[in-house]
Amino acid sequence: MRLRVGCTFDLKVEQPTPAVLLVEPRTDQPFRLVDERWVLDRPAGRRAATDPYGNRRSRLVLPTGAIELRYDALVQVPDEPDAADPGAIQHPVEDLPDEVLPFTLPSRYCLSDELMGPAWELFGATEPGWARVTAVCEWVNGQLGFRYGSSNPLTTAVDVYRAGQGVCRDFAHLAVTFCRALNIPTRYAFGYLPDIDVPEPPDPMDFCAWIEVWLGGRWWTFDPRNQQTMPRRGRVLIGRGRDAVDVAMITTYGVADLTDMKVVAEPDGSPEPSEPA
Repeated sequence: MRLRVGCTFDLKVEQPTPAVLLVEPRTDQPFRLVDERWVLDRPAGRRAATDPYGNRRSRLVLPTGAIELRYDALVQVPDEPDAADPGAIQHPVEDLPDEVLPFTLPSRYCLSDELMGPAWELFGATEPGWARVTAVCEWVNGQLGFRYGSSNPLTTAVDVYRAGQGVCRDFAHLAVTFCRALNIPTRYAFGYLPDIDVPEPPDPMDFCAWIEVWLGGRWWTFDPRNQQTMPRRGRVLIGRGRDAVDVAMITTYGVADLTDMKVVAEPDGSPEPSEPA
C-alpha cells in the first residue's frame, strides 16, 4: 500500500531564528520511503540531522518575515494492521535490557511517580502484560474527552488526569505515565496515521501520537486515542522518545508564530511505477 504523507507550515518570524523540524518518517521501520522532498519558498539553509533516538531532523535558520515550509513523501507500507500478541508477557524489572530501563522512569510530561498510587489502584488487579496495557489504554480512551485547545505546551499527564480531557498527545502521555508507574517500559511516539477502515473524522487531518511498550522481549504499538475494534493500518512513524519534549515537530530558538498548518496522510492515487523491462 502506498501512502502520501507530509505537512505544510506557515510561519511568521521576527528575526532570523534557528529551528529544528521533525516531520520526516524514520527509515528503520517496516515501510519503504519511495520519494520525499522539501519545498521552502525562501532560503533557510536546511540540513539533515539525526538525534540520539535515531529520529531524522532538519535544522535550518528561518529568515525574517513570512515563510512556508512544505514536506511531501511517498511511502510504501505493509497492508497489515498493527501487530499484536495478547500473550506477550511483562518482564520483571531486573530482567529488562539496560537500554530499555530508562523508559520506566518519570520524564518532563510523564510524571509516573506522582500517579503511582492511582495507577496501581486502577490496574493493579489486572493480569500483567498485554492485558494490563490494554486496560490502561481502554481506560484512557474511555475517561478522557478529546478536545482541541484543552491543553498547552506546559500540560503534563497529571494535569490531563485531573482535567479529564486533552488531545492525542495528552492521551499518549497519560498512558505512558500509567504504564511506567506499573513498571512497564513505555515510550512516546508520533507520526502520520491515515483514516483507513475507520469513519473519516470531522476535523482536519493532524499528526497522531501513540505509545510503544516493551513486552515479550520487543516493542509493541498501542494507541490510547484511537482504540478501535480493528487495529489501524498505515501507521508511519516519525519519531519516538521519552515524551513530547524529545519529538516536538517544530522547535524554534526565538519568536516564530505558526499561522497555519496542514497535514496529509492518505492512500496515494497515482499509478504504480512499472518494472523495467
